Order: sequence, then C-alpha cells, then structure tokens
Amino acid sequence: MNIRVRLTLLFGLLVGSILLLFSVSVYYLYSQFREQEFQKRLQELATTTVRLRNDAGEVAAADLPILAAEQVTIYDDKGKILYSRGKPSGRYAFTPAFFRQVLLGETPYVRQGDRETVGVRYTNASNSGRISISVASAYDRYGFSKLERLRNILLFGGLLCLVIVAIAGYLFAADALRPVAELIDQANTISATNIHKRLQVGRQRDELADLARTFNELLSRLEKAFVSQKSFVSHASHELRTPLTVMMGQIEVTRLQPRSVAEYETAIDGLLDEVQNMIRLVNGLLELARANTGFPNLPKHAVRLDELLWQAQSQLTHKKADYQINIDFDELPNQEDDLVILGDESLLQTAFQNLMENGCKYSPDHSVMVRISFLSQQIQVTVSDQGYGIPASDLPSIFEPFYRSDSTMTISGYGIGLALTKRIIEIHQGSIDVHSSPGKGTTFRVCLPNKSVSSESATPTATGIREGIPVTDS
Repeated sequence: MNIRVRLTLLFGLLVGSILLLFSVSVYYLYSQFREQEFQKRLQELATTTVRLRNDAGEVAAADLPILAAEQVTIYDDKGKILYSRGKPSGRYAFTPAFFRQVLLGETPYVRQGDRETVGVRYTNASNSGRISISVASAYDRYGFSKLERLRNILLFGGLLCLVIVAIAGYLFAADALRPVAELIDQANTISATNIHKRLQVGRQRDELADLARTFNELLSRLEKAFVSQKSFVSHASHELRTPLTVMMGQIEVTRLQPRSVAEYETAIDGLLDEVQNMIRLVNGLLELARANTGFPNLPKHAVRLDELLWQAQSQLTHKKADYQINIDFDELPNQEDDLVILGDESLLQTAFQNLMENGCKYSPDHSVMVRISFLSQQIQVTVSDQGYGIPASDLPSIFEPFYRSDSTMTISGYGIGLALTKRIIEIHQGSIDVHSSPGKGTTFRVCLPNKSVSSESATPTATGIREGIPVTDS
C-alpha cells in the first residue's frame, strides 16, 4: 500500500469517525428531545382530561389535545375506574407500583414498544380534596416519523460525506506528495556521470525541503568521495606505470646484446631499486586507501608522545645519516600524564616520521626542529625547517593525495605522505595546519588531545592494522 492510499484511508477513517460520532450524538439527543416533548404532551392530556372531568362533569373531545391511538383512564384513590376514553390496547397493565408512584406525587413514565404512558395525580379542591389519578397513553406517530426521517438523512448524508471525503483526501494526498514524486524523478536522473546535480524543491520551508537539503549534502559527500576515488585510481595508475616502464626499458636494453656479469649485476641493481620504489609506492597506496576508510576497528592505547618522537627520530637518522632532527621541549609538564595520548603508536609514528622526513628532505642542510608544548587539555607539536618553503598558491592543496608542487618535482616522492599524515591526525581527533614562506622555511603544527580528553570522547573498537614500510614520501 503506497503512502497516497494510506493517507486517504487514514483521512477517511478520521473524518468518518467524526461524522459517525456527530450523527449518533444528533440522533440520540433528538430522540431524547422527542421523548421529553411527548411526555409533556401526555401529561397535558392526562391533566386536562381529569380537570374537565372533575370540574365540568364532562369531557369534550374538542377541548383535548389530539394524539394517535390515545387512551385516557381516570382512577380514584382506591384504583376504581371513574372515566375511560379510547380503545384499551391491552399492552399496558396498571400495576400497583405504578399506582403508588402516582399517589406519592410522582409522574412515572413507561414505554412499551411504540406506546408511551404517563400517570399524574390530581387533587380536586372543590370536592374536599378528593384525589384522582389520570393515566394517558398514546403513540407518537409524528415524533417517530421525524426521528426516522432524521435517521435516514444522517445515514445517507454521512455516506455521501464519506465519498466526498475519500475523493478530497485522495486529491489532498496527491497534492501533498507531489513534491515527493518530483524528488523521486530528480533522484532517478542522478548517476555517476552527473553526480554534480542536486535536488530542487519548490517549497523551501517545509520538511521535504529539509529532506532535499539533507540528500544534497549526502550527494556532496558522495561526489567528493567519488572524485577522490577517481583521482586516486588515476594517480595510482600513473605512479605505478612509471617504474614499470623504466623496468621494462632496462630489461629490453639489457637483452639487446650479450653483456658481462658486472653489467648484468648493474642492470639487476637498477631493477631492484625500481622494485623497492614500487613496494614503497604500493605500501603508501594501501595505507592511504585504509586511511580514507577511517582505519576501521582501530584500537587506541596510552602512548607517550615524547618517546614516540624519539623513536621516529631514531628510525630516520638510521636510514639517512645526514638528517639532523632536533627535539626540544618548551617546558616540561608537571605530570607525566600530560605527555600521554590515546592512539595507535605505529600510525602516529608514521605521521610524525613523514613530517620530519619532509622537513629534512626539502631543506638544504637536511635539518628540522621539533618542539613540544603543552596547552590546556592538548599537546602541540611543531615541525619547522629552513628549507625552500611552499608557495601560497600550493598551500591549500598540499594535503591532497599525489599533489606535488612544481618547485619540488626534482625531489623524489609520490605526494602521499602528507595526505596520510593529515588523515591519521584527524582519526586521533587532532588537527594539523601549515605556515610557510618561500625561501624561509615551513612549519607544520599538530595539536592532539591528551589522555584525559581522548578517553572521554574516543570510542575504540577492535584490531589494529599495520604492515609494510611506513609511508614517508610526500
């Protein structure tokens, strides 16, 4: 059942229930009014008859109200019939209980089938207070006729109203759901070839407009991920094709003619270098792809940041003996816990190792300064070099995968390291920014929450993932 039919049924059920309640109430209230009115007419008939009988000694039919199938009987206080007019119906018995109620001054009312009966007490002041009881019964032909007419009007009128309500409800639902149908038609036209399209809503201030805006935001995120994926595949294919082409060229040149053992060894060494470059590139691509998925099931443990930086320094200087990495504390914290953060040690080491290697690689003297400072509820690490600097036009793009400035194309690298570093810092609820001036150097600033803040907001899940060579090429 679609929404339009369901809304129509619900709307019809609601209005139908209201109409039914209204019709039943009107019919019941009018039935009570008819009964009360006819009861008064019976009392008037009984009182007038006994008064004429006692005062005038005779009862003229012209002086009495005319009712259908009426019957009036007058009794004395002993129950003896003094006067009777009309044909006895035999459907009502003058019971002792009824007689006692009238003697007590009450006006009992009894209904048996279509016939209604009322008894009244009358005291004749001119005849020593003699008490008479007048009982009048009749059939309310006109009242029941009007009641039946009202019932038919309410019944057929209610059915007609239900039909009108059903049609109106269907049209109303169709009008209310028309924007939804428009959104569906627009959404069906969006595909991978035109993912830049967005939904348009005519009514800008209702819930459907909010839904469209939410869907457009989702499309924006999907478009960003889609473009990033296309760029990733394109750049990865290009970066992988280059060493493969070099390797193929070396192999083809080597096979052109017989060579000495030394020449073969030289060719194999060149191929080995290219294979190692490919391994580093493939590891970088794997880490970057994993980072883009947020490192699912990443465990977080307490890690001392100072030890982490010393380990990163040791590994870099072991690989590159000419690198100079100086680590300095602005001021030592009062408590050792201020040096502790929650995170994955190997990922954080990769991130800081990337920053240190970038600083050394792009500095003429291959030196970098690392400073640690402690702010309120966070640790700040700055990595500064006195290198070539980054042009202002390149700063917004340096964290994009595979992006490399024209000024650094002569230096080996793949443009993966900074993108991976930024993603690792974001996963650890931190932030990274850069300040650079061409010819004066570059400073990267990383802010990470300390253990007390991370333990409140982090939601670690299960197993970690770290394999292969750390990505340090940017």
